[in-house]
Amino acid sequence: MSPLDESEVIRLLASPEGRQKVFPVIVDQYSQPLYWKIRSIVLTHDDADDVLQNTFLKAWKSLPVFQGKARLSTWLYRIAINESLDFLRHQKTATLASADADLAVANRLLADEYFDGDRSQALLQEAIATLPDVQRTVFTLRYYDEMKYSEMSEVLGTSEGSLKASYHIAVQKITDYVKRYE
Repeated sequence: MSPLDESEVIRLLASPEGRQKVFPVIVDQYSQPLYWKIRSIVLTHDDADDVLQNTFLKAWKSLPVFQGKARLSTWLYRIAINESLDFLRHQKTATLASADADLAVANRLLADEYFDGDRSQALLQEAIATLPDVQRTVFTLRYYDEMKYSEMSEVLGTSEGSLKASYHIAVQKITDYVKRYE
């Protein structure tokens, strides 16, 4: 099967046999973009791989109830972002107090063998890691993915106004952080 035709996918998802046939194609087509979205939230390669696997497991289990009201990509991004945020929440409560956990995430990024950025990129990632989870997600969706607020609203299930406010607050916090540690 070639790249996904949304109407064909919805038709195939209606039956167990169709789900068996189309799911590997969904995984193949969406693994890379979902990985990078997840990685921008959880920061490290190993964590992103784990969250991606959980995303596809949750998607597989939820396929019988997918009705096609949202685009498939929107539905998958929503699952991926929610899984990423759940991962971060679990990680924070399992390890350290919130402020220390944010810095631990940044330190793990710098120790990640797959991170190949310079000091300014590391400083930006450290600043992003200190943001609250929702602000971090909004920032990465807007800044890195250049996602429109209307799309973000669909994916995150919140108003465009609150997304704009979160983004601008995140930008200010990042700017302040970078100025402080330059």
